[in-house]
Amino acid sequence: MKKFPLLFGFFLFLCGPISLSEAVVDRVVAVVNQEIITLSEVEKWIDPLRQEMATDDRLEKRERTETLYRQVLERLIEEKLIDQEVKKSGVKIPSKEIDAALEEIKRRNAATQEDFEKALTIEGLTLETYKKQIEKGLQRQKLISWSVKVESKPGEKELREFYEKNLGRYRTNETYRAGHILFTIPKGAVPDEIGDIRKKAQNVLEKIKGGADFEEMALLYSQDASAKNRGDLGYFKKGELFPAFEKEALRLKVGQVSGLLRTEFGFHIIKLLDRKGMEPLPFEEVKDKVKADYYEAEIEKAFRQFLSTLKEKSVIEIKL
Repeated sequence: MKKFPLLFGFFLFLCGPISLSEAVVDRVVAVVNQEIITLSEVEKWIDPLRQEMATDDRLEKRERTETLYRQVLERLIEEKLIDQEVKKSGVKIPSKEIDAALEEIKRRNAATQEDFEKALTIEGLTLETYKKQIEKGLQRQKLISWSVKVESKPGEKELREFYEKNLGRYRTNETYRAGHILFTIPKGAVPDEIGDIRKKAQNVLEKIKGGADFEEMALLYSQDASAKNRGDLGYFKKGELFPAFEKEALRLKVGQVSGLLRTEFGFHIIKLLDRKGMEPLPFEEVKDKVKADYYEAEIEKAFRQFLSTLKEKSVIEIKL
């Protein structure tokens, strides 16, 4: 079933709120100009991101969790400040703009009215509630467009300097070749079973760290179809593999082997076999993109300054 994201302007939690997997004892974690933010508000945004915190190292997991909580709380504080400014400024959104945004969301998702209504029902929303969320997003956008202005028109020198500082944005299409050893977790597996699978995967990882050949270990132990190719999955462009796997693979240097990565499929041991296409394109070929990126960076800088000003004139108490 499709999900229909809201249009929230400059920053947006790309994953919508979903039900919590664990019960949360609610409490106030921040007060922003006498308006509160609760732990449950933070949790509903963090819950979909827990997979990214998966690691066997307890200290590392705690550090990742604490960082994510701080980042999410900071975003919620910023949203609260913007919403307070919306109220002060009296930003109004005509109903025809809300309806147009709703139609655009359906168009982008190639959704029929029936698909859309089913998706709302699954998310526990009514059409009117969803329209209110769209209205709030459009109010934020309008306030920001009024408050954040960029007047500078970059010359050749500024654009070339931006290009040199951001060469990573202008490289040829990158491909990478990954291999993995997969230890699958059966559906409905209980914690003891998962623990046994983890131990088996950890033992194989220790053998590889001790000098065992990754390809031989893949042939012997991997439960993926790629085992017959000694774990070799072939070449991929960025975005073709699921995010958690790709993020871990591209964190590695060519020839390096990862630690254990748990995904919905099971436990993976990943090896980056090759990486291609890292050469930067000539400035003249990407000049229009450089100009657009430069302007976007200036907008972001002005937006951050706008938020900084809001924070300076506000009373914010963090209790997390």
